[in-house]
Amino acid sequence: MKRLLAGGFLASLILTQLVSCSDSKGYLRAIYMLVDTSGTYVREIQQANRIIKAIVVRMQPGDSFTLARIDSDSFSEKDIIINVTLDMRSSKANRQRIALIKDVNKFIKNVKSSRYTDITGGVLQALEYLGRSDAANKSIIIFSDMKEDLKKGQIRNIPMNFADINVVSVNVTKLKSDSRDPRKYFKRLDKWKKRVKKDGGEWRVIDANNFRKIVSTVMN
Repeated sequence: MKRLLAGGFLASLILTQLVSCSDSKGYLRAIYMLVDTSGTYVREIQQANRIIKAIVVRMQPGDSFTLARIDSDSFSEKDIIINVTLDMRSSKANRQRIALIKDVNKFIKNVKSSRYTDITGGVLQALEYLGRSDAANKSIIIFSDMKEDLKKGQIRNIPMNFADINVVSVNVTKLKSDSRDPRKYFKRLDKWKKRVKKDGGEWRVIDANNFRKIVSTVMN
């Protein structure tokens, strides 16, 4: 009974968003979300689930959403968990939203921690995917502490093209070493900010609890 009520509530919420977002402006958004599954950071993943749901219920027909994990070797299509483009027919798009959220719940429930953190590989995979998209608005959401830890022999010093892409970093938790030397925390963020902006992208850091700001940034 509880499941039926929850499903009904979700469907009602999505239909409400469809009515309130019926304006055709901003169709064909492409949102690529990278979720860090390395080490102990995997414990944060329920927060990622809440962010995904906040985005999905506001997506419009024609918008696409991709979810991929950051693990030991992230430059790989095997790490793409979900890849959905909402149908232009509202009724079918509504069913896709509900199925997408179910798939996310399944992934969250069964996710396993990885040993290394290949953030750059995940971003490269995201850029390759978005480069093939004809979406008017393209965004990458990175759910990570932004601490990269590569396997020996991995080469990630590669130029990247962020032109016309919004990069949003969320839930950048502070590590134990950051409390001893806060410069490490700010250095991590500054490194990625320079990397993104140097190659033509937009960079933002948003608190993971600020759903409204995250959604408005990627759904503009």
